[in-house]
This record gives sequence, C-alpha cells and structure tokens, in this order.
Amino acid sequence: MNRVGIGYDVHQFAEDRDCYLGGVKIEYEKGLLGHSDADVLIHAIADALLGSLGEGDIGYHFPNTDPEWKDARSTLFLEHISRMIAERRATINNVDATVIAEAPKVLPHLNAMREVLSKSLKIKPSQITIKATTNETMGFVGRKEGIAAMAVASIEITS
Repeated sequence: MNRVGIGYDVHQFAEDRDCYLGGVKIEYEKGLLGHSDADVLIHAIADALLGSLGEGDIGYHFPNTDPEWKDARSTLFLEHISRMIAERRATINNVDATVIAEAPKVLPHLNAMREVLSKSLKIKPSQITIKATTNETMGFVGRKEGIAAMAVASIEITS
C-alpha cells in the first residue's frame, strides 16, 4: 500500500543560535528558535513521514516539554522515524520538500542537505528533492523574521 503524508513547519529567527537546515549548519547571522535545533526543514519532513505512517506529528513524538529533546539535533528525529518505518515493514519512496526563506541562501547547501537527510533516513540522495524559494518580501518570511518549510513524503507498506 502506498501512503502519502504532508508536513509544514515554521520557526522564527533568534540571536545567539546556530542555523541548521536539512541537518547542515549554515553560517548566518541568526539561528532558528525552538526547543531542539529548530531545523525547520527536518521538522516538515518528519511531519510528512509521520503522516504517511498515520502516526501523528513531531510534537507528539518529540514534545517540546521533554528535556530529552532540548537542543537536540533534528537528525535524531529522522533516525527515530526511519526505525518506525522499518518496524512497520515499510520503505520510503521519496521525500519532496521546499524551504521558504529570504535568507540565508539555501542553494549552495542543497547537496549537503540531501546527503545528511539520506543518511538519517537510510535512503538514496536521489530519493530526496529539496527546493528553495522566497516569499517575495511578503509576510514574516519576506521580512526575514523566520523560515518556513513544507514537505511531502511517500512510503510503501508491504504488510
């Protein structure tokens, strides 16, 4: 059975934080605010994968009230979800994601992101597509107050 899930996440910028996108540390004047490393791209992908499994959302599995996840790298979330998928005798067909940001520039980091994500999910980089766009200076993204991301994931469950 083929199943599809969708994910969406936003995080605002914050001073004195590192900026992680797709598991890659990006040099930028600000980072993203959140309980974990606030990797908005991974959070959207995680929600898409959890949705494809019918397993709720990232907040249910990795609550921001749990000290275990304080400042955690979001790649740990994907590794956990990858194990959940394997336990269900399922495989990931593909992940398609979009980062919506005026800054920092995402394009120079896309291949590194695909490599990190593929390692965390135990799939080929060719099964992951990451796109980037701006919000044409509109809204909180356009004012460079934060970043948004959305993702779609498809899995195949064999049992």
